[in-house]
Amino acid sequence: MSTIVEGMTYLLNILYSMSATIGLPYYGVSIILLTILIKTLIFPLTYKQMASMRKTVDLQPKIKALQEKHKNNKEKANAAVMELYKEHQVNPLGGCLPIIIQLPIFWALYSTLLHFPYDPTNPSAHLFLGFDLTVVYGFALSYHIILPIFAAATTYLQTKLTSPNATTDPTQKTMLYIMPVFFAYISVTVPAGLALYWVTMNVVSIFQQLFINSRLANKTKKAI
Repeated sequence: MSTIVEGMTYLLNILYSMSATIGLPYYGVSIILLTILIKTLIFPLTYKQMASMRKTVDLQPKIKALQEKHKNNKEKANAAVMELYKEHQVNPLGGCLPIIIQLPIFWALYSTLLHFPYDPTNPSAHLFLGFDLTVVYGFALSYHIILPIFAAATTYLQTKLTSPNATTDPTQKTMLYIMPVFFAYISVTVPAGLALYWVTMNVVSIFQQLFINSRLANKTKKAI
């Protein structure tokens, strides 16, 4: 993890230098640029994940039919479902990969922001849009509560776009409401820079998701 933290620190400093050259010497800008860079790099995985999820949704009637057919034999039902996945080239765990990749990035950025060597020649470098990116603001009812609210709102919208059955499937519906609350809580207990990263990641994810949904819908129409 220390290697990732060192790399993250180095990359943030490069992006800070780039933003400073265009008159924006703020680490908030470098965090936004870093987020866009990360989301761009893992976009192929995200697209593959969503394509797999869409296939899984389309297979639900067949899955339910197999489960009903083998309702007295759970092992046989599971084997039949896995065979169906294999036949249609669907990886039921494919949706976990982008999350697994982002977790070390998230924690590395957390460690980076806790001990970040901000530019000593620019005392305002760690300030951005009224936030001190190094500060944990907590639950105080002030202007800074905007970030947790944005974190919750964008998490809700992103989850709804990602999960086609979010309003009908009981499990997904629970996650639809629990995840925004969870990340709002996280956002008030970590440095504001990390909350900024999460909000930016959600916003970029929403735009990517709209593009992916449109593209997959067009592919479905052409297949029909």
